[in-house]
Amino acid sequence: MAYEADISIRSELIGRAELIEKINRGDYLVIAADESLLADLPSGNWIAGTIPYFMTTEGGKADRTSMFVHTIEGVQPSKAPRIALYDVNSISRIAQEAPEHGFTIVILPAMSEIHLSYAQHSPEYPNMYFSPIIGWISGVHLDELGKNSAKVGFGPARGMLFDQQAVAMHIPLPVNQLANINIVNLFTQGTGPEIKFKNTGFSASDCTINGEPANLVDYIKHAKIDTRLPLVANYSGVMVNVSIQQLDEYNNKVDLYAPVFADISYRFAKPVDNYLESFNKELSASASEGISFSCNCILNYLYSELEGKKTRDLTGPITFGEVAYQLLNQTLVYLSLTGGSR
Repeated sequence: MAYEADISIRSELIGRAELIEKINRGDYLVIAADESLLADLPSGNWIAGTIPYFMTTEGGKADRTSMFVHTIEGVQPSKAPRIALYDVNSISRIAQEAPEHGFTIVILPAMSEIHLSYAQHSPEYPNMYFSPIIGWISGVHLDELGKNSAKVGFGPARGMLFDQQAVAMHIPLPVNQLANINIVNLFTQGTGPEIKFKNTGFSASDCTINGEPANLVDYIKHAKIDTRLPLVANYSGVMVNVSIQQLDEYNNKVDLYAPVFADISYRFAKPVDNYLESFNKELSASASEGISFSCNCILNYLYSELEGKKTRDLTGPITFGEVAYQLLNQTLVYLSLTGGSR
């Protein structure tokens, strides 16, 4: 019986010169790097997102001189991946345009209108959950928060970086291979009061606490909330985290890494006894064979003190948010490719 060539994904941290060689060779690439390295790359079969934090084979690191690259290998000309650029009006088509048998990698820029739209509406997109969609939210160096905007790169157009669009690579698989998405999330809703917000957005101020008018900054300070713990909404058993970026006490608001939504019920997460130990235990229990693509939240990097520490054999960008069909936050997500001709 004849088999199609298997698709595999090779992950590596490389320099700009080596990346340009791969682009000029026609490789299909998903790139994570500091914006300075992405500017004016040759046109080619690639998508990219700005971020200078990575999980590498040597451990977590911040690196503004290297680029983390996923190379899609085994591509057949008759079934080549398709690269797409989406705006806030067209992103709802992403699942409809996914391969009938395959998977999609998507990158969206943090704090953009399309980031907000995807977070709010992706579970309702046509054909969502029929084909695996995984990806990440691009960001900036933490020293540049509020100064520079996150961007994505669209390889078919030379040097084009966008801060209000998303990029995706739709990757077909041979019939004997399967793609599966897994999520590592340490958090569940705690037993604290129910919190609801009047407005949708990446910052929060006025809210209700168990139905009573309140301000989120005041509540966090009064209740001595550990801001390493996210707000958690329970969507029919799926825990969706909204992580705190900072308390803006001057403006009496909380800046967030993901949006909160009006009239959704949130609670602060149950405390985690030992963040690093719990994370490693959950990762050990969840990780499986055939992991081909992964990304990890910047807050896991910070709070688990992952600099210089390995997350098993998982490598990839450390991001401002994760996509496993819908938008997630303060999680690790990974894609496994199973089956194949070997």
